[in-house]
Amino acid sequence: MKASKASSPARNAAGPRPSPPSRPSPDRFSLAGPSARLDPRIHAVRKDVADVALADRVFAPHYALPLLHSGLEAVTPMRAAPAHDATAVSELLGGEGFAVVDASGDWAWGFSSHDGYVGYVPADLLGPVVASTHMVTQPAALLFADRSIKAPVLARLPWGVRLAATGDDGSFLETAEGFVHHRHLSAIGAIEPDYVAAAARLAGAPYRWGGRSGDGIDCSGLVQQALALAGIEAPRDSDLQQGLGTAIAAGAPLRRGDLVFLPGHVGIMADDTHMLHANAFWMRVVTEPLADILARQPEGGGITALRRL
Repeated sequence: MKASKASSPARNAAGPRPSPPSRPSPDRFSLAGPSARLDPRIHAVRKDVADVALADRVFAPHYALPLLHSGLEAVTPMRAAPAHDATAVSELLGGEGFAVVDASGDWAWGFSSHDGYVGYVPADLLGPVVASTHMVTQPAALLFADRSIKAPVLARLPWGVRLAATGDDGSFLETAEGFVHHRHLSAIGAIEPDYVAAAARLAGAPYRWGGRSGDGIDCSGLVQQALALAGIEAPRDSDLQQGLGTAIAAGAPLRRGDLVFLPGHVGIMADDTHMLHANAFWMRVVTEPLADILARQPEGGGITALRRL
């Protein structure tokens, strides 16, 4: 997938050489007993190679120490196989970390550092680690050529892109590629406790399978991104997100912020009767009555879990 102009802010950012992700890896290890059966979505293990951190749990002909890189493009699909037409399983956004376990030909295989999700990305869309300072937390931000809203627009940056500041005048953040208004940004690590309001800012964003940005997002991507702004780490997929918070008894009253799970789907309650979700029925992020959503479900396709954070 060719580089797009919209992703240029991360492309020329200076940073240290790629390094191992900051997590424990065994210096010595032994595998006692048979290999464990690990979820390949969140454990980097293939028949030919595995992350060395898994060496005490699975057998592989080779083990590799992951090397951390950053995404160069605003949006880079992470794919299930090393092919441009393979299914997109997630997305790596500009400035986010990606730990490479194996690089063969034009493709790198590894996992995103924020959630450990495994996939393939084009190797030429990865670069040195970026010391990001801010993140786009509106549906999109504009990259200007100067500190002025009248300056030429160089690129459009969707929600989730991370930027490294080289200067800041209080109104515009300066980066190596241009200037972004602070109204579209949050400092890395800033907490927005109201994750419902954060998710609602993406109302109308198009639905995209595997998407995590303002240019396109799926149901679990919306939940993950909104919770991240509240300081809550969430897994990538909806079935994994069912481990968040505490269970709500079936039939109990729902309230704003509760997570509602249906087969292969998740949404956030905007109030006691309406759910906010990215969905393939409307092909966008909408808020609608939960009763309407349930009425569209096939037989046996009702609520599978309710969680409160």
